[in-house]
Amino acid sequence: MSHSVGVSIGSMSPLGATVSGDAVNFAVYAPHATQVYLSLFDSSGHSEILSLAMFNNEGGIWSLRVEPLAEGALYGFRADGNYKPERGYFFNKHKLLVDPYARDLYGEFTWSERHYGQMPLGTKSVVNNAIDMPKSRVKQLAPYQGKRPAHSWGETVLYECHVKGATCRHPEIPTALQGKFLGLCHASFIEHLQCLGVTAIELLPVHAFISEQFLTAKGLQNYWGYNSLNFFTPHKSYLVNDDISEFQQMVSHFHKAGIEVILDVVYNHTAEAGSDGPILSLRGLDNLGYYRTVAEQPAHYINDTGCGNTLNIDSPRALQLVLDSLRYWVEIMGVDGFRFDLATILGRTAQGFSQTHTFLQAINQDPVLNKVKLIAEPWDIGPGGYQLGAFPAPWREWNDKYRDIVRRFWSQESCVIGELAKRLHGSFDLFEHNLRGPLNSVNFITSHDGFTLTDLVSYEHKHNEANGEHNRDGHSANYSFNCGVEGYSQDIDISRIRLQQQKNFLLTLLLSKGVPMISSGSELAHSQGGNNNAYCQNNRTSWLAWKDSQINHPLIRFIDDLLRLRKRHKVFQHNAFVHQNDPRFVIAWYTELGVAMQEADWHQEARLFLMYSLEDKHTKQTLLIILNAGDESIDCQLPLLPTKQHWQLAITSIDLTSPVNVDVRQQITAKSSWVFTANLEDESHG
Repeated sequence: MSHSVGVSIGSMSPLGATVSGDAVNFAVYAPHATQVYLSLFDSSGHSEILSLAMFNNEGGIWSLRVEPLAEGALYGFRADGNYKPERGYFFNKHKLLVDPYARDLYGEFTWSERHYGQMPLGTKSVVNNAIDMPKSRVKQLAPYQGKRPAHSWGETVLYECHVKGATCRHPEIPTALQGKFLGLCHASFIEHLQCLGVTAIELLPVHAFISEQFLTAKGLQNYWGYNSLNFFTPHKSYLVNDDISEFQQMVSHFHKAGIEVILDVVYNHTAEAGSDGPILSLRGLDNLGYYRTVAEQPAHYINDTGCGNTLNIDSPRALQLVLDSLRYWVEIMGVDGFRFDLATILGRTAQGFSQTHTFLQAINQDPVLNKVKLIAEPWDIGPGGYQLGAFPAPWREWNDKYRDIVRRFWSQESCVIGELAKRLHGSFDLFEHNLRGPLNSVNFITSHDGFTLTDLVSYEHKHNEANGEHNRDGHSANYSFNCGVEGYSQDIDISRIRLQQQKNFLLTLLLSKGVPMISSGSELAHSQGGNNNAYCQNNRTSWLAWKDSQINHPLIRFIDDLLRLRKRHKVFQHNAFVHQNDPRFVIAWYTELGVAMQEADWHQEARLFLMYSLEDKHTKQTLLIILNAGDESIDCQLPLLPTKQHWQLAITSIDLTSPVNVDVRQQITAKSSWVFTANLEDESHG
């Protein structure tokens, strides 16, 4: 790049760097800065070759048009002005800032004292941090053109997955692609997803992120990625050739296979941490606008996220940043939806959460975003932060009450079948009050956070010592059970019952009303050795093993069989709750005697047995589902069917050594689940 360039006042919109002919327009929001500079770097990213003063436009936007300048140019911003942390101002021209709208980044981030605004004695730092900062890179991709699968929520089965951990040990994926976007869309992994029957892959964070300094000091890394540096750039370690279009290629491959791509996004906080954290981007441009601070105490951040800072979505420019980022990932990168980490933050004003918050209204009226899949993690650690069931249509929500009650039932907790019944049928008590249905509940047993499915039936206590926090981190209320031995066991009987219990969980999950989510590795019996908070375990604790025993694991076939059964029965695709006198569907509950449950039966403390039928009057199909969490087999009377009709065994969690002759009386083995089907078509008309 020549050092001789022409500069002029640029356009205020769009924000970021935009190529226009042989010039690039730069625009950045910094309303309280006295001057903003554009720093241009050579192709190595090491030498700052030009520092250009930008022009201040109305509304606090600084702009500059530079020509000649082309795609690939490396740059950053520097903002001068008051450096008064006690008043919430962190302007420091010695700190190179990542463009909040950067579409691409070049180079690595390195922790050093250079990133901090003041020296230990409280004086303002005049140390240049550019050597330790990634540079923003001018990049423009064409909009995504692929055909999207557009599955309805009734058809959707989610598979939560980590980009690296899913494929970095997969023997059929070329070494160069393992752990990358292009490895995730390799034919062998896509075939695996298709064999399972999932319709959407939900990726843990892929926005550019960095590891927290306290982790790197312990030789650990932020593996999950919930520590965003930039909301537009794909995480660079997931690229093969440092080419962000690889993400588009991945999406295209998934779409051609009929699989949607959903991103787990972190708009609740950034990697700049608390007020004593580094100056990397937003803090150096408009700290008081982008972050929530304590009223009358601007030096102190509100920490409803537990990560040091909280994004201030009440600020119009912060709201715009989030909405622009979301649209970019849909329109340019091709994704089909989002799962919002700590989503309550995005609906919170200074007075608390509101389902009419500007952000939620803006999403609802946005012609791009109101058509994609929206999933909330409906809680944060702030006041009134638990908001399960409070989000408006068309939002879906992670249902942790479903997770916990199913775990409690299969761990033989008493007095839970009443709540279990509500959860199995879509949690009407949580969603119907604001005109939503069972498909607004995202049901799951395990996720990235907590025990894996195998560990859920192998450990009763967390074992997080490797995280370096003396096993104090992670949840303690796991509702788990170890089947007799804590951790790994070669005992044949223990292994058998553990597999059976995993099947019990999967059968319950995949035949419940709601949108099911499977956590990656559940189908391979992946274990984290009892670590229920493996966020910093970028190693074999987290990476899926693809040994022959795993690739052909019986849980893969079991999941496939369950999802085929689910697909055949329209009750699971029905978007309304089934109540008495429903014109199409009938739900009936039975005791082990085959007679209707009475009020007293629901309150029997020792009852660990649940049997219910789902009848579709249009198709004449009926499902009978039986769950026995107890230690004893139950001699069960199956409900009577019309003359000449018989129950057929569809699937069971026990390993059958010989065919079962289905009779009106059936032995329901201890700790087992069973599904029977019947076709009630009148044979006289056949």
